[in-house]
Amino acid sequence: MVRRHAFTLVELLVVIAVVGLLLALLLPAVQAARETARRGQCTNNLKQMGLACQSYHDSLMSFPPGYCASISYVDGQTDTTPGWGWAAFILPQIEQCAVKGNIHFSLPVEDPRNNPAVQSNIGVYLCPSDSLPPRPFTIPDGAGNPLAVAAPSSYAGCIGGDSSGVSDATGLGIFYRNSGTRISDVRDGTSTTILVGEKAWANAQGVWAGAVNRGVCLRGKYNPCPANGAAWDPAPALVLSHSHLNNPLTDPDGGLDDFSSNHVAGSNFVFADASVHFIRSVTADGSQGGYTSESIVFQALGTRAGHEVVPGDWAQ
Repeated sequence: MVRRHAFTLVELLVVIAVVGLLLALLLPAVQAARETARRGQCTNNLKQMGLACQSYHDSLMSFPPGYCASISYVDGQTDTTPGWGWAAFILPQIEQCAVKGNIHFSLPVEDPRNNPAVQSNIGVYLCPSDSLPPRPFTIPDGAGNPLAVAAPSSYAGCIGGDSSGVSDATGLGIFYRNSGTRISDVRDGTSTTILVGEKAWANAQGVWAGAVNRGVCLRGKYNPCPANGAAWDPAPALVLSHSHLNNPLTDPDGGLDDFSSNHVAGSNFVFADASVHFIRSVTADGSQGGYTSESIVFQALGTRAGHEVVPGDWAQ
């Protein structure tokens, strides 16, 4: 009689334990490698935006406006028409001429005739680490009434530090309402002045097209700020942020006017010289309500002519 050799129960359990241990060691490494690749793609996206803005500047002698408004300033909420944002103006420079060809710039972003363009997903404006909607999403007003359906964005232009509100008439950064900043205006130096940074759609639901008049920027599904904070921010927050906090965890306005990402410990930013840097998270203000040293440096990087002294180790 031929004896069949089989695993004992103990041997089987040992094999399962070894395989489980190997998987436990392998999966984090695989996930880390994937995130490294995604972060690299995000860096490339921002590099393209930086070069596109420089090309725009070469042609028109200024950077594009943060968003364009044809009526007098009232409150930065009900007066943003037509509202087209900085990302819409550089479409030709990122090889999206077909999308720009569908834009009627004299009409509001939310005009139905602009739907083919506004609802177009553009890869350069989407960070692969972001948790994005599967299709264009609805932008409401503050009462929840739908105003437009638009494609998402993972990035926002910088309007300045905390003293520059996204819905202000002007800002101390490169992008703001009807801005036309020239490189000669960037007196702090193009290598230390933020142009565009990450603003995770998962935290704050932004768009690339522009500031929809009376529209609001809502909290994303994974916004980490306490739920008792603000539920929305005015229309300019759809395309602009200020360099106050980076990946905020506690902020009364829900971090809707700040930069954020789904990367670990920081976010990517492109500067006015088209260089891209990863900046460490600034998650909250000081315990006594004052700015932290990290926030002070971050705010200095957001201004174009603040004459602040920036330490040499500001970038990771």
